[in-house]
Parts: sequence; C-alpha cells; structure tokens
Amino acid sequence: MRFIRAARGVSGRSQTLFAITRCLPFLVLAAVLSIELSPAHAFYTGPLLSPAPALAAVTMGPVGTTGVAVLAGAISGLTTVHNDSWGTQQVYTNLVALLVVAVASVATSAVRVRRDRELAHVRRIAEVSQNVVLRPLPARMGTVNTASVYLAAERGAQIGGDLYEAMCTRYGVRLIVGDVRGKGLAAVRSAAAVVGAFREAVHYEEDLAEVMHRCAAALAREYELLDRSQLQDPQELEEQFVTVLLAQVTDDALIHLINRGHPPPLVMRERKVRSLDPARPLPPLGLEEFLDPPPIGVETFPFLPGDRLLLHTDGVVEARNDCDEFFPLHRTMETLDDASPSECLDRLRHALVRHTEGRLADDAAMVLIERDVGGADRPLG
Repeated sequence: MRFIRAARGVSGRSQTLFAITRCLPFLVLAAVLSIELSPAHAFYTGPLLSPAPALAAVTMGPVGTTGVAVLAGAISGLTTVHNDSWGTQQVYTNLVALLVVAVASVATSAVRVRRDRELAHVRRIAEVSQNVVLRPLPARMGTVNTASVYLAAERGAQIGGDLYEAMCTRYGVRLIVGDVRGKGLAAVRSAAAVVGAFREAVHYEEDLAEVMHRCAAALAREYELLDRSQLQDPQELEEQFVTVLLAQVTDDALIHLINRGHPPPLVMRERKVRSLDPARPLPPLGLEEFLDPPPIGVETFPFLPGDRLLLHTDGVVEARNDCDEFFPLHRTMETLDDASPSECLDRLRHALVRHTEGRLADDAAMVLIERDVGGADRPLG
C-alpha cells in the first residue's frame, strides 16, 4: 500500500514562501546597515530595526528570534557610533522600542513553537489512528493479485474517513471499501469501528449480507458511544453515515457485491471498462431507516481470469481540475491494460495528481484486484 500526500505542488510553494519569510529579518537588517553606513545617508533608518525581531518570530524559535534581536541591537549601536548620534532622544526612543518589540517577539515565538509541537503531535496521533483502517494489503491473496493506494488531501485538510481492507478467508477473498461522512477523529473512529467488525465477521459469517449487518451494528454502537458534547453541531450525529462496498471473490469465476451508497466499482475485461452498478440502490450504513424489506441481497457478476476490479472512494471520481472537470477514471483506466496491478494504480495516481495539479479536495483511496490467469484452482486460506 502506498500512502501519499498529493499536494506536492502546494507544499513546494509553501516551503519557498517559508524560506523567503525566514530571510526577511536579515534583509531588513542588511538594508538598514548599508543605508546608515553609506556616504549619502539619505534618511535615518533606526525605526526599521524594530520590525526585525517580529518578522523573525514568524518562522524562528525563541533562540533564533533572540539572535535577530541582539543583531538588531548591535547594528543600532554600530550605526549610532558611526553617525556620532549618542545622546539624542530619537536614538534612545528607538532602542526602547527595539527592546519592547524584542521581548514581545521572543515570547510570541515561544508560544507559537509550543502550539506547533502540540498540533504536530495531535496530527501524528490522528494519522496513526487512520493507518489502522488503511493498513498495507499483501500483493497476493488466494487467487487474486492486489494493490492499493491512498492519497491524502492537500496540506491543511483534516484527516478523512476513507477505509479499506481485504481478508483471505475460507469463503474467498473478501474486501471492503468505504467512506465516512465528515472529517477528523470522529470519522476515523467510525471507520475503525466498521473495519474492525469486518475483520472479525468475514471469518465467521458465510453470508456476505451478514457481514454487512455486522458492520452496520458496529457503527450503530459507535454512534451510541459518541460523546454528543464534543460535536460542533447538535444535528451532526443525525447526519452521520458511511458508504460501504463489500466484495467477495470465489473460485467459481464470480464476484459477489453489496453496495451501500458507495461509488460502484469498475471492472476491466479485454481493455474495456464498465461500471458494476447495483440493480437496487441501498442507503449507506447509519441510514437504516431508509432500508425497506426485503433483506439486502448479494449481487453476482462474472469475474474471469485476467479481469480486474477497481474499488475506490468518491475522492477519485469527484476530483476536479481548474476547469471544474471531473477526473476521467473510465477513460484513464482503459489505457492501463498492459500494466501490472501495482503499476496500474501508480499510473492512476499520477494521472489523478496531474488532473488536479496536486490539489485534491478530498482524500482518495483505490484498491485494485486482478483474477490470476493461472490461479483459478488454487485453494484459499
């Protein structure tokens, strides 16, 4: 499994802006020194020294900010001696202003550094939590080859609730791909509840519909345990749901699917790609009040040796470029028939990043499975 942050272009521009901002205090000090020591000495630049520590506090820690403040004080003293201006009220006023700004800047820098560390720590915890539902998939499971990729949204976006998993069981290779509505740790908790239920149920429930019921029950319990006081909007809990797609690959050249409000998977056979749309649309998990009898039925499709199936989240098909055009997933996938599953996903990832210019608005997850041409008779674990 590849875990990639898509917004490389944005990150590169941010690093360039950061480097320029970090150089600004020294550019200001150099400009003041050159003007004060020049023969022309067109105007008095002492007041320009005070902003230097404040500019340093934006990108530097307390030590760096203190160093810039000391350097500004040294330049002030040097230029005062050079211009023989000791004893004037203007010089003393500028020194006092520089001292006040320096102390405030060092304190501000210390607070900023502490908050940055706390934010980085919280984000690491969130990403570790998300990795629980996005753990690597093996390259081969039973009679299928597998590959997966996850692209995080652009820097600054919240941790999302995409999930996927694949398990090799006595009933076949079973997979789940889902997307939790919303962002943040609450979404990760919901995703973890669904994936946890899936990992246990796939080994004990022969009926794929029962696996889906177990996932729905786990999500309902998670919502019951959710602390409503932590929600920003009291209506948020009533609007929570998870789109889920379950798949089961068996040895009889078939694939069995249950789709609960998720983007339909794409199957590729002989360079042609088509969508496996559900015959009966079903609501996502968490919206069972809209699910009328009869019980959920499993839909079956041919899945022959050499066929490929792409399961993905809506962050892929809803990705747009500057012209507000959606990512052409069907057309792109049709050009990748000659690539291995891992190479195919790698090219899809590159195409998606190019289409959005590295600015994904939502996380995107893709899982690709391929029925092995020579593996139809191999037993499953």
